[in-house]
Amino acid sequence: MKEKGFRIITEPRTLHSVLQWTSDDEVRKMAYVQGNSVPHANHEVLDKLIAARHELAQIMGYRSYADFMVEPNMASSPEVVKSFLLEMNKMIKPKADEEFKAIRDFKRKICGQRFVDLEPWDEAYYAAMMKSSTYNLDSSVVAPYFPLPQCIEGLKVLVESLFGATFHSVPLAPGESWHPAVLKMSLYHPEEGDMGYLYLDLYSRAGKYPGCANFAIKGGRRISETEYQLPVVALICNFSGSHNSSTVRLNHCEVETLFHEFGHALHSLLSRTDYQHFSGTRVVLDFAETPSNLFEFFAWDYRVLRRFAKHYSTGEIIPEKLVNSLQGARDMFAATELQRQIFYALVDQTLFGEQPCPTRDTSSIVADLKTQYTSWNDMEGTHWQIRFSHLINYGAGYYSYLYAKCFAATIWQKLCQEDPLSLVTGTALRTKLLQHGGAREPAHLLNDLVGDRILTYCNGGIIPDITSFSDEVKLVEDKARAAVLVAE
Repeated sequence: MKEKGFRIITEPRTLHSVLQWTSDDEVRKMAYVQGNSVPHANHEVLDKLIAARHELAQIMGYRSYADFMVEPNMASSPEVVKSFLLEMNKMIKPKADEEFKAIRDFKRKICGQRFVDLEPWDEAYYAAMMKSSTYNLDSSVVAPYFPLPQCIEGLKVLVESLFGATFHSVPLAPGESWHPAVLKMSLYHPEEGDMGYLYLDLYSRAGKYPGCANFAIKGGRRISETEYQLPVVALICNFSGSHNSSTVRLNHCEVETLFHEFGHALHSLLSRTDYQHFSGTRVVLDFAETPSNLFEFFAWDYRVLRRFAKHYSTGEIIPEKLVNSLQGARDMFAATELQRQIFYALVDQTLFGEQPCPTRDTSSIVADLKTQYTSWNDMEGTHWQIRFSHLINYGAGYYSYLYAKCFAATIWQKLCQEDPLSLVTGTALRTKLLQHGGAREPAHLLNDLVGDRILTYCNGGIIPDITSFSDEVKLVEDKARAAVLVAE
């Protein structure tokens, strides 16, 4: 009888699941190589994109597309961006190396005499195994506490506690919605009335935009002294399950994503700008992700989670011990994940920077950067960059995610950590940050909110203070050592 195999699609979520949960080394290797090598036609697409953007930048009088893109931002130049990335990489490299050694030692313990070396397709699998064995975590234990309706209640808890506002369901007019699963809600404040409208489109379906995102449909603006055009936004996710089912339950990563996109939505809904062009998320690129990254912190805080995370069948509030385990698992390889983001940002800056020797292809550039700035080897024959869609959306701007993480960490520590559901905290966030959109310089907003120590001025640009990250990486160091002991 002829053997039959399985056909595996290499879209990111499926590929990650295969790499994380498949015990067979050869299957993981095959999935990794194939998932980071196709479609081959993207090589030409990426080369043309780089060339066209470089030509555009030179027409506009800039040395490179990176110069063209970064100049209007807080960083102001690629040199400032690279200085920031290299400083952060230097800070976390010892911890990332230590985490790499912990994973390698764990694999050696599991494989025994079969151990050869730690390969790129091993990371997700053995890291997940180490987290599970150290913190006794399983998605089947976590997800029951996050039924989707309760997670939406969690968003409502945040809005009411922080801003004194509420969400109300709004009937959809005929033809208003693009799909029957879409819900519409109005954000209402008892003193100010309706503040804006939010469409929720949360379930995956064929033909739908595949990622999770917040889209501004209409920006807010001042029409007259007494009239304001209310903002309208759509929060799009792709959670598995039917919109008629009450059994959709999220893993915590999906909860974090929901809160992240909700941070973008609130940035738009709470802004009150004179001009639509400056409404909400319409800010400089390396500031835009700050509110969304800030709201991720709320998804990890037990004081917030206990308000809505309840078991779908028993109603039991999520145990604090389980949340502590989730936090420990998150921090276990935090330096490795941060190093990966730095590598992505360096690739982005290099490909769209001053053009290298024409005989060097993008794959050799990526391989050199991976070898130089990460603890992991490059797999010859793979072409990760042709699958990295952020090179299109965030060309020369991917570093902005790391800027936002620094800003958000500092805001959380200085303003929110003591009492994350305080109306006083929410009022400060709204009046000093969110309501201004892009109408004020972000440096002024940040200084007004948490003080001028959040920023460093460098060569005419602005670099975030990374002290908050150094504190977190110190915590990671201790947990990485604990992981080594487990491996041994």
